Amino acid sequence: MTKQNDHWLSRFFKGIVIALGFILPGVSGGVLAAILGIYERLLGFMAHFRQRFKQDFWYFVPVGLGGLVGIALLSAPLEFLLERAQVIVLWGFAGAIIGTLPALMKTATAHGPRDAADYGWFFGTLLISGGLLYFMSDLFGTLPANFGGFVVAGALIALGVLVPGLSPSNLLLILGLFTPMLNGFKRFDIIGVYLPIAIGGILAMVIFSKAMDHLLQHFHSRVYHFILGIVTASTILILVPNPNAAESIVYTGVTLMTLVWSLLACVAGGILGYWMSQLEAKYK
Repeated sequence: MTKQNDHWLSRFFKGIVIALGFILPGVSGGVLAAILGIYERLLGFMAHFRQRFKQDFWYFVPVGLGGLVGIALLSAPLEFLLERAQVIVLWGFAGAIIGTLPALMKTATAHGPRDAADYGWFFGTLLISGGLLYFMSDLFGTLPANFGGFVVAGALIALGVLVPGLSPSNLLLILGLFTPMLNGFKRFDIIGVYLPIAIGGILAMVIFSKAMDHLLQHFHSRVYHFILGIVTASTILILVPNPNAAESIVYTGVTLMTLVWSLLACVAGGILGYWMSQLEAKYK
């Protein structure tokens, strides 16, 4: 008998939620998949596709359909909110990620207590990834919003699923692809946006899933402290203005009331993130 939390409709809604990680700045699809209890099964499926095809393909069909529906439904409202209340929305996103950190920290030590090397991985990743993300536009410039650019976007989105804590939207914002991608989703641009993103995502899954599965099997604690470093860095950076990133948060003209609403959104997001992570722990 299928468990309640494994019902196809539940998996469909999980797909909708995971789609948030594809299009929300600062949110990782991998983190959401981990919170919802399907990350390790998804990673195992992608890493051992032929062996687990019969077992897992139909399990993930509702998740995939939910992801497509989530992207279609959420793109236009997100664009609207970011245009009119960017600071409040991004602080809410940051709060949601902060709320998941206790669960990620617990997962990081699930196979044993952390040691000095784990702290080294965390702080090293925090500093290095923070610097790379902040100066990424200076180092690599912006990518053109064409077929090739969206293949790269798809690969980054897939990495955001494979590596919990990695926010592809943060990277896409820095590379100047986020708004064009959102517009393409909203217009249902199948050939120009959906197709290249799917190609990039599939290629990244095929190339990197086995490596990620191997690392989690043999270096679980190190990988999760690496993830925690990226999560912390990316969460900080979505709240820090970056004059070199075209789509960075902007505090110009922000009023005291906006700051109050931003703090409230951050608290509400933190409560929501913590609740989701506790819910995942209950049903995992």
